[in-house]
Amino acid sequence: MILKYKGAALYYTAKGHGEAVVLLHGFLEDHTMWDDVVKLASQNKTVIAIDLLGHGKTDSLGYIHSMQTMAEAVKAILDHLIINEVTFVGHSMGGYVALAFAKHYQNQVKGLCLLNSTFQPDSDDRKLLRTRANKMAQQNFESIVRMSFANLFTPESKLQYESEYKRALTTALKTSLQGYMAANEGMKNREDLSDFFAEAPFKKLMLLGEKDTLLDLNLILEYAKQNTIDATVFSEGHMSYIENKAEFLRSVMSFIEIK
Repeated sequence: MILKYKGAALYYTAKGHGEAVVLLHGFLEDHTMWDDVVKLASQNKTVIAIDLLGHGKTDSLGYIHSMQTMAEAVKAILDHLIINEVTFVGHSMGGYVALAFAKHYQNQVKGLCLLNSTFQPDSDDRKLLRTRANKMAQQNFESIVRMSFANLFTPESKLQYESEYKRALTTALKTSLQGYMAANEGMKNREDLSDFFAEAPFKKLMLLGEKDTLLDLNLILEYAKQNTIDATVFSEGHMSYIENKAEFLRSVMSFIEIK
């Protein structure tokens, strides 16, 4: 379905009946990454899967999509659907957006699951990499998308899950240059939400990959321990919904069902 918002088209799907679950994909992905979750969860939940700004079938809004800007687009969809309380599951960038939403609309959030995501801001090194990637994208967009996406998988996973990898890469390559650059700029400048996430009263879960090179696993696990946040570590990397599909689905469905 399409919602017009500030002159842009926002795409989302809404299936099922019951309490609302909102699924937010990561960088270079779209709502289809959640197909298995939607199929299972929509049996007794209202499941909304959203294409974030500049991704999938959703238009861009300028050349910087801050996490709050993306969160406001999500809010517009929920307002349109007259949904006042949600449980979020966000993969990577989608987790950043869910956190930004929760900070500003905490009373609407029942739960938040960070999948291969973090409450931390970008390090200086990561910010520099994003700046360089955006410059490279203007010269050879397809090459930088392929490189960016390949870095999300372990070499073994690319071979073991070759068909899934190719399908996800096809989605990534459909991302526009503007969407790529705007999301990178937004992620580069996102705020530190460590204190907010620790203190927020809603239910929380962190799903992590042992071989995920994009996150500081030890730091996150120590943070989770100190703040009594449930955390599960899967055996593979950043793409748990592909690399650890069965365990991921069990964990997410259990989280969604918790009252």
